[in-house]
Parts: sequence; structure tokens; C-alpha cells
Amino acid sequence: MDPSRVTYLAAVERLNSLARSVGAARLASIADDLLAVAMLLEKQPGLRRALTDPSRSGEDRAGLLDSLLESRMAEDARSPLRVLVAGRWSSGSELLTTVERLAVEALLASADAAHELIDVEDELFRFGQVVEGNPGLSAALGSSTTPAEQRSRLVHSLLANKARPVTTRLVDVALRGFGGRSFDAGLARLVELAADRRDRAIAYVTVARTLSQEQQRRLADQLSSIYGRTVDLKISVSPEVVGGLRVRIGDDLYDATILRRLAEARVRLVGRAS
Repeated sequence: MDPSRVTYLAAVERLNSLARSVGAARLASIADDLLAVAMLLEKQPGLRRALTDPSRSGEDRAGLLDSLLESRMAEDARSPLRVLVAGRWSSGSELLTTVERLAVEALLASADAAHELIDVEDELFRFGQVVEGNPGLSAALGSSTTPAEQRSRLVHSLLANKARPVTTRLVDVALRGFGGRSFDAGLARLVELAADRRDRAIAYVTVARTLSQEQQRRLADQLSSIYGRTVDLKISVSPEVVGGLRVRIGDDLYDATILRRLAEARVRLVGRAS
């Protein structure tokens, strides 16, 4: 296994150990601290280089982290960070991305501790659908030229009293380009991570008309059998698919829409004509 992956899993285990001894509110606070560190690393490339410098020992790098954060951050928040910086990283950017991912895990652990994880997952998905269905809103939230703080204020106004605080925090993470993704891709990835924490996979299903409960059950059972774990469906209705359905699970895409078959037939006809 890749050394950076081993380090990340060790940091997650440290975080999960904390989750067993502290409450949801403290986990949310730890997540905010981790996000603040991610923002600091983003602004200071020199610090990223220092914390990933292979010429320094892991103990030395962890000590540097403590010297910077000891007066600003509690021990429980610094603990998983020390695990990260003591490991080996190919670049400072990789460390930055991993700190951000660890913050997301802390937010999801907070929702889990509050028995709200499935609700947060659903709120993220439904907000993504709202954005997708509104081109103006999609453009406003996905704009890289508009400061993230300004877009965040818009999100907070839209979600006020409609979503849980953890959901809003996670949408903020997506706004800032979670893992280098676009806003909509980041939001979709957060939905998948929430499901993964519940030991489930997410299937994004696009259909021309709503599936019956029986059709949904059969499709979920078929996908669960293929992937060897419970698959939850996130269904979007779009007349553009004409008929059939499109299913995406992670990087896998199954397109059985009439639109796809028409496009393939058009390509074959053009090929014959030429």
C-alpha cells in the first residue's frame, strides 16, 4: 500500500478513537480546527514544504506542527495532524488535500455521533439537485472568479433553518474545491463519503420518469449483488434521457438510455456514409 495512504488511514484511526470518547459538538469543533489548518497550508506553501520535507525526521516535523499550533489548538485536534505530518508525502499539496479530507471525516463523525449522518447525506444530495436544476444558482456557486466567502454567504442564506449545521459546513468545503474538484463534483463526492461511513455505496440514477418502489428495490438489490455491499439509490428525474436509465457508481457508468442508443446509432450511420 502507498505510504501516504497508510499514514492517512492511521490518522483516521486516531480520529475514530477520539470519536469514541468525545461528543458530536467536540468532533465538529475538531473539524473546524482541521479546516483552519487546511486553509493555512493553502496560503503558505513554505509551511507545506517544511511539513513534508523528507530531509527532516517525522518526529521533527510533528514537533514543528506542535510549535505552531499548541497555543491555538487543543491536543485532541493536533493528535491526528501529528500522525499526518510524521508520514511521508510526495508533495505539500498532497498533505493539504489529506488534511482537508480528514476534516471532512471529522464532520461526518460528528453527524454520526449525533445520529444525523443519513440526514446529512440526504440534505447534501437534495441541495445538489436544487443547484443542478437552477442554472443561475449553479453558475453562481461554481464560479471560480467569485470569492469563496461570498458564495458561502449565499449558501448559508439558502440553507438557513433548512439543513443541519454539519451539512452547511460540508457545502462550504465543496465551495472551496474539495480535493481539487468542481463544486458539483465535490458535493457528489461528499455524499459518497457520507454513505461510505455507513458502509454503503451510492448509485446516482438518472431516469426519464420516477421509478416505482418495486423497481427501485430490484435495482438496488442487483447493484448490491454486483458490488458486494449495500447500494443506496440517489434518483434524479430528467426527461432528457428519453427512456431507460443511467447509473453511476464511483467511476463506473452504465448508460442504458434511449438517448445513448440513438447517439450510438447516429455514429454508426455517419461512419457508413463516410
